Amino acid sequence: MRPVPVDGSPRATARLADALAAALDGTGPAVVPVARGTAAPAAGPGPAGEPAPGTAVVIATSGSTGRPKHVMLPASALVASARATEHRLGGPARWLLALPAEHVAGVQVIVRAVLAGAPPLTQDLRDGFRPADFAAATARLPGPAARRCTSLVPTQLLRLLDADGAPLEALRSYDAVLVGGAALDAELRARAADAGVSVVATYGMSETSGGCVYDGVPLDGVRVRLETDGRILLGGPTLASGYLGDVDETAAAFVNGWFRTGDLGRWDDTRLTVLGRADDMIVTGGSNIAPAAVERVLTAQPGVVAACVVGLPDPQWGEIVGAALVLTGPAEPERLRAAVRADLGRAAVPRRIRVLPELPLRGIGKPDRAIVRALLGAATGASDTGSEDATDPNR
Repeated sequence: MRPVPVDGSPRATARLADALAAALDGTGPAVVPVARGTAAPAAGPGPAGEPAPGTAVVIATSGSTGRPKHVMLPASALVASARATEHRLGGPARWLLALPAEHVAGVQVIVRAVLAGAPPLTQDLRDGFRPADFAAATARLPGPAARRCTSLVPTQLLRLLDADGAPLEALRSYDAVLVGGAALDAELRARAADAGVSVVATYGMSETSGGCVYDGVPLDGVRVRLETDGRILLGGPTLASGYLGDVDETAAAFVNGWFRTGDLGRWDDTRLTVLGRADDMIVTGGSNIAPAAVERVLTAQPGVVAACVVGLPDPQWGEIVGAALVLTGPAEPERLRAAVRADLGRAAVPRRIRVLPELPLRGIGKPDRAIVRALLGAATGASDTGSEDATDPNR
């Protein structure tokens, strides 16, 4: 394995692109992108500690369980994903990398660009994501005759829309803006569409070489199956070969050609709707509440920029629903609760609401539900809107 340090700079991205190109064509070892402050996985003795044959990239998950796993991605899976994306989006394009290169979404931007014949142009992220820098980087891409694509997380999309001016004009210039890493709420998507931005919502994870379902439709060759409880299973040529040095985790997650995700979903006609993670499901008074469903209702309300919904322990109901919100104006908890009640029923109504300046994030833009749960479970403070009566027998 070859660890390649990445720090958000164009120079580091160029080194990673060269290493990835060699790994993809088999002339170089498996690449491990390593962010500042982290350590590369150590290869242990024996087959379990070495990458599987054909591995091109070993990528760390964002560690939602507190212990990152190291996913082995074959060159064939990365190429299959990149080619399927190219086909879905209408052909080769020049790519702007505006994501951290140590995450699978960033790696795939580089892979797509390399396979299209040119390394990606890189936005310098050493000082964080800045809309003005996005506009400046976009201006260095070839003119309108060349197709251009980029990949963002919802928070970046929101910042670019809020910035307006040159950043928004830059965003409009892309033939496709892939948005993934976290759920894309309907209001933000509608706002982007109204602004003339060509958004494609993606669903996937490190174990599937990144996004493998676009706007609810699987990429060519990707298979989707739902278990009886709604758990999403993914199959096809984009799958990882397993977890480095962890035979038991590999055997539990990769079963008979399928990857068992931790997500729940449903089919809406021929499109997959992701309901959220199975272990995030809230069970309150015998009712199962999907946090993503409550978040969709909340973020559809005027003045709600972002929402993260979690379950909080309750001695009577087992759990109650709590919500952390980012707002543009004064909190109106009863209006928000009424909207949830009307759409999803009384059991889904947030009993505790707290307003935050921004949601705590982990990884590549996912809300950190553990921190949100701790904040909502803390003593009531000035930013609390108060709690609805959780003992209401008619809820």
